[in-house]
Amino acid sequence: MTISPALGSPGTAVVVTGGASGIGLACAEALAVVGRAVALWDINGEAAEAAAKRIAAEYGVKAVGVRVDLRDPAAIGPALDSSRGGVGALGGLVHAAGTVDTASIDGLTVESWDAGMAVHLRSFAFVTQAIHADLAAQPGSAIVAIASINATLGNAMNPIYSAAKGGMLSLVRSFADRLARDGIRINSVSPGQILTPMMRPAIEALPDGFFEKRILLERIGDPMEIGRVVRFLLSEEASYITASEIVVDGGNISSQRG
Repeated sequence: MTISPALGSPGTAVVVTGGASGIGLACAEALAVVGRAVALWDINGEAAEAAAKRIAAEYGVKAVGVRVDLRDPAAIGPALDSSRGGVGALGGLVHAAGTVDTASIDGLTVESWDAGMAVHLRSFAFVTQAIHADLAAQPGSAIVAIASINATLGNAMNPIYSAAKGGMLSLVRSFADRLARDGIRINSVSPGQILTPMMRPAIEALPDGFFEKRILLERIGDPMEIGRVVRFLLSEEASYITASEIVVDGGNISSQRG
């Protein structure tokens, strides 16, 4: 063992779902800056390709944008083929793709439930299954699932999102038991209020300071503050961490302010 910095180790490529914007894009950039190649998966293929082109030029790493609709399990295999062809050996996965519902219990439909679960939870299971052999072949491989503090707190407005994120925490613990046999670590990161395209409409619609009044650090988080934690968990710096949830919320869950 060594105490030398190892944020860029292993040097294998990482698949980032939802990689064209928000937390996914921040994770991809955080990885690229330490030399790791990235495959950005997103339903917006043009945005993914543009982001990958910029990352490759700015950080000097291989990067590829892949259009994939994670609601379709049949799309996963071709996306992995494109990723291998574009960035080489795959040694990491970040599952950051997601949507958010705001209709509460009154607006639940079978279609909205199935779509939300498919993007957040089902795709996480089947992408992990599909990439398993790739990761097992690369020493130091790891997976990070982007969950949410809503998995713990709950929120009346978004029951589908909250339920899916809670399921992700449980799935991480289950997969950790199996993947450890192949030397693969898997953890989750639960962000709090982060300034992303998904979060911005709520921030702009509510009174100034609505979220900040509860947060101990009294500010909304930046996506890169999640990206840096994800980078750590995918690196040899976190070589003895698996089956864990890391909460990155500025002190929201623990707060009694209101």
